[in-house]
Amino acid sequence: MKTLSLTHDDIHRGDLILVNQSHALHESAAADLAPVAESAPAVLLRRPAAEALARLMDEIDGWRHIAFVSAWRSRREQQEIWDGSLRENGPEFTRTYVALPGHSEHQTGLAIDLGAKREQIDFIRPDFPYTGPCGDFRRGAAGHGFILRYPEGKEGITGIGHEPWHFRYVGTPHAAIIQSRNMALEEYIDYLRQYPYRGEGLGFTADDGRKARISYIEAGPEPVTLQLPEEASWSLSGNNADGFILTEWR
Repeated sequence: MKTLSLTHDDIHRGDLILVNQSHALHESAAADLAPVAESAPAVLLRRPAAEALARLMDEIDGWRHIAFVSAWRSRREQQEIWDGSLRENGPEFTRTYVALPGHSEHQTGLAIDLGAKREQIDFIRPDFPYTGPCGDFRRGAAGHGFILRYPEGKEGITGIGHEPWHFRYVGTPHAAIIQSRNMALEEYIDYLRQYPYRGEGLGFTADDGRKARISYIEAGPEPVTLQLPEEASWSLSGNNADGFILTEWR
């Protein structure tokens, strides 16, 4: 068995951290970044997200038709974008489409903005239609761990306007569950609290027949100790709020 000791700081690490107006980013992703493509060495995501994006793009021949617009940003870059949008577009537009510095998913290294390849691309609101190669990307996204982070109709929950171009890596099987249940990430994080560790957990069967069990572990003032089988396949993420999400594949 493998023994894990999870401290309160670990809440703020992992692929399922919730970053929004109410939950600030606590750590920089700068230590684990990789280019999204060989042709774009300066466009970076956290390594698991970059590798998943590369597999998806290879599958659909995406880079011939899809442009990367923005991926990981430092806090300084996010501040510059925020300030520039305030000057050019005003506060209402900026609050709708630009996250406050320190509360931006782009600072996690898990989010990317994409656009259809055009001679001119709007940096803040790139065109990413629901048809053609962009539609192919949407259909394949969940299978590679990506969700549309700010869907239409969820603005009151996410605090951000509908952004058809903004995708967030949460990993598998979480992306498929979020998509199938038409949830925003905020709703999914809250939903998982119904499945405490040592209970039955939330079950999921992948297309290839593999079964997963997902459970929530509440954090407390003292470290949480877990014992997990060495030979089993599992992953663990903080939720950046109050606990951890354990995913066990069986």
